[in-house]
Amino acid sequence: MKEQVLKAKEAEVASIQEKISGSQGVVFYDYRGLTVAEVTALRNKMRAAGAEYKVLKNTMVKRAADNLGIEGLDNVLEGPTAVIFGVDDPVAPAKILVDFIAEKKKTEIKGGILEGKEAIDPKTVANLAKLPSKEQLIANLMSVINGVTSKFVRTLEAIRVQKEEQEQA
Repeated sequence: MKEQVLKAKEAEVASIQEKISGSQGVVFYDYRGLTVAEVTALRNKMRAAGAEYKVLKNTMVKRAADNLGIEGLDNVLEGPTAVIFGVDDPVAPAKILVDFIAEKKKTEIKGGILEGKEAIDPKTVANLAKLPSKEQLIANLMSVINGVTSKFVRTLEAIRVQKEEQEQA
């Protein structure tokens, strides 16, 4: 019986470890004081952004982090803790959570993990939320590339027109 429980715990730690290492950003927050409806709404927002919201045992998360060599989570993993795994984008979960906390004023960010490698404090998570999303960064880059290309084409056209005028004169 004890062996089965131990194997189940080991499997859960391995699953958490895989989620941490496969995530661009992980955010921990204290969910005390939130209603079921508020947690459900937050969970739905996270899911829509491609993030996964879980309530996990602190000891399991701590063990998984230790296995990955991530330190500095002892104070973070105390008391009720919800974990948000941002698989594709480290900014989106932080941004959603910061906005949610600003709106509800009931909870707080405890910390996080960036790129499955290092622990970050709540202030860093809040700063991460201020960054543009991955989609915004791509749009900005495409805009710059488009602007440079358009300017290059206009310059070539101006040169062509100037040469034609010189040949006609």
